[in-house]
Amino acid sequence: MVWIAAAWATAVLLRHEIEEVFDSSLQETAQRLLPLAVLDIVGREDGDTASQRLGAIRSHDELFTYVVRDDKGKVLLRSHAADLSTFPPYTGAGFGRTATHRLYSEEALQGTIRITVAKSLAHQDAVIREMQMGLGLPVLLVIPTAFAAVAFAVRQSTRSLRAFRDQLETRSEKDLAPVASGDLPSEVAPMAASMNALIERLRAAFEAERSLTANTAHELRTPLAGAIAQAQRIRKETAEPQTAQRGADIEATLKRLTARAERLMQLARAEGGRLNLDRESDLRDTLDVVIGDMRRNESTGRILLRLPDTPVMSAADPDAVGILCRNLVENALRHGSRSSPVEVALSSNGLMTVSNDGPVVPAETLARLADRFERSGAAGRGNGIGLSIVSTIADRMGGALTLRSPRPGCQTGFEASVPLASAGTAETRT
Repeated sequence: MVWIAAAWATAVLLRHEIEEVFDSSLQETAQRLLPLAVLDIVGREDGDTASQRLGAIRSHDELFTYVVRDDKGKVLLRSHAADLSTFPPYTGAGFGRTATHRLYSEEALQGTIRITVAKSLAHQDAVIREMQMGLGLPVLLVIPTAFAAVAFAVRQSTRSLRAFRDQLETRSEKDLAPVASGDLPSEVAPMAASMNALIERLRAAFEAERSLTANTAHELRTPLAGAIAQAQRIRKETAEPQTAQRGADIEATLKRLTARAERLMQLARAEGGRLNLDRESDLRDTLDVVIGDMRRNESTGRILLRLPDTPVMSAADPDAVGILCRNLVENALRHGSRSSPVEVALSSNGLMTVSNDGPVVPAETLARLADRFERSGAAGRGNGIGLSIVSTIADRMGGALTLRSPRPGCQTGFEASVPLASAGTAETRT
């Protein structure tokens, strides 16, 4: 806008200066022609004062026209293109103007010979317009080009800022790693450094909280194991049925407390540690080891495992995958039908599913199952944090826990699925 205003002011000043140049030319022409006209008129034979029109030597556009008159208004001399209708009666020396022409008049021999020179206003305006367009067109071309150049330069120079913003927008609340800020402009880099320092302080505070949970659960293991051993000893040494039953109840309670402590340790592991490694491993090996260990502790042989024939590579931490798989299978064994198997399947694209037969879980209950300390019904067994641990691990790995009841293609049962990796298609084996 400032540039356009400056160009407009320049155009106004230019018009004023051009008008002064034309006026000066009119005055100069009149003052140069008048002495020549006087000599011509005075030197005529026998005092001939008839009007004379000068002929054109070569054809050309006459930009200045003039007439020479005596004090009575009789035309004594005029240019070849002079139109007498454009010359008003003489009113004195100086400048004048009509609707179509700019005039300048001068006189000599005590006012007996008078000359008036005319310049077309249309031609003058055309010249001014051409000069103004010559001044304005470059501005009209340069301004859009300048805008485009500035926009491109700003976009290029702020690319690192947009990348920094995108990192912050796409980051989850559980990712407290420092934000990359190496290529930020020097004006913004201190702000990014302060933000990373704040994230580091938050990470340290959360890590201390999770460490407290894990250490507390770990420290409970030894006294709980000792208490369970004492309860078992009471059962063996007493002969009273009531005391033996009380010892059995204490033992069961302590085992549930031990399982709760184990789950708390897993939850602290899921929320605190790094779940994606810099190297990849085959998910088939991890699931094979976990399910094999669970089969040895589960005598009914209800766990079935289906793996693809080709490797399914993933950067997920094998320990985290083991915790995830173990919780899903234990949940299926505990809540599913005891007469039907628990099926664990890994697809070639890294999707792990755990399904079992059993009653259909209502939709409103299904939506809350992944919440902490949520059980399937008031009489539900377990600690209520197994699926919450699975959901936390899946979320931090970049996936999501999906629960379905009934199972796809069935009228009953329950299925949980978690994406663990991306891989090509392959044949599966049982």
